[in-house]
Amino acid sequence: MTNVSVVVPTYNRVERLGRVIGSLERQDIALERFEVIVVSDGSTDGTTEFLAALQTPLSLVSVVQENQGPAAARNNGVQRARGELILFIDDDVLPTPALIREHLKTHTGQGNTIVLGPMLSPTGFRMAPWVGWEQEMLLKQYNAMQQGLWEPTARQFYTGNTSLSRRQLLDSGGFDARFRRAEDVELAYRLARGGAVFIFNPRAVGYHYAERTFRSWIEIPYQYGRNDVVFAREGEHWIFDILRREFGERNNLIRALIRSCLDRAALSKAVLAALKQAAVASSGLGRRREARLSHSAMFNLRYYQGVADELGGRERFFGLVGEARQASTSELL
Repeated sequence: MTNVSVVVPTYNRVERLGRVIGSLERQDIALERFEVIVVSDGSTDGTTEFLAALQTPLSLVSVVQENQGPAAARNNGVQRARGELILFIDDDVLPTPALIREHLKTHTGQGNTIVLGPMLSPTGFRMAPWVGWEQEMLLKQYNAMQQGLWEPTARQFYTGNTSLSRRQLLDSGGFDARFRRAEDVELAYRLARGGAVFIFNPRAVGYHYAERTFRSWIEIPYQYGRNDVVFAREGEHWIFDILRREFGERNNLIRALIRSCLDRAALSKAVLAALKQAAVASSGLGRRREARLSHSAMFNLRYYQGVADELGGRERFFGLVGEARQASTSELL
């Protein structure tokens, strides 16, 4: 009986994908209890040929589609799935042998549970400094949830390692393929409105072999910023309150940086270059605090520029966060 459908979207990571499949073969539950659906999203690196020639004891379905983004790839996988539960794993996350078993154990049977597993940094795997910072921020969230300092919410719904019922996904309409970033969180907001309960299981471990160029990494917060405004306009109005509160909680240096650089492209470019240089140098010297501050400053600068661009400029941004005439929610929608 197939209890779980593991959906793995992939794009041009054929070597890493092979290791993910190998890890799934070594799960500590019977292989007939789960199937694996790999969706190649327009890969051009031999992924299609690799999947066609693959010999595996897994019940594996390979799907090839034109490049449409991870949201469309996951939706395609869900449509092909036979399991009652869908487990999403990214093509750079290697599941530990207990991962599927731990996801199954955590589901309550009520149909509205969403299980979140950690994506930890592998021992001995060298990451770019900016990727290492990102993993460090994730670990802080995991530790806070594990210690009960705060409850997991839709904002921790990262589809590199998470599971939920197939019925939930179908009833929600699935991922919104308009979004190439934060498409997982946007879905989670809709699931939360439908009564979903988020549970963090620290034992459902996947190891994240994350590789990103600096250019790719620095684009992520910008898209997150733009998308947060889009999500707020499309029904999640509380995001504006979160934006106000979180900006006020940023340290004085970060807020001063935003005030100086927002909507000033040449200055922002120069500041980002200097911060990158400082981050790389600090990381190389083992000065973790300085490296952390540099990466945080870059991330925040690009995130709030995304917010400002989607709102319509720095004046509207500072009106939102209360450093100019306070903008009303109706003005921002």
